[in-house]
Amino acid sequence: MKKKSTLTLILLLVIGLIFGSLLGNLLAHTFPILAKSQQITWHPQGDFHILKYDFHIQVKLNLASIFGLAVALWIYRRL
Repeated sequence: MKKKSTLTLILLLVIGLIFGSLLGNLLAHTFPILAKSQQITWHPQGDFHILKYDFHIQVKLNLASIFGLAVALWIYRRL
């Protein structure tokens, strides 16, 4: 059995999200349900007096991007 890296999984998932989102935008005129999206937002922040951080991470998921994630996960399992 080959060892699969976590970096490969993350890279494939991000590529799947991007291609799924692009596909959803291209097919939105034909299938309007693909254009509906839901936002997931995460805003971690901290202040340790010598170190202060503030991130804002937002993901917009639609039906096509979820399909892209599923295809990317399937490809990863086939590797």
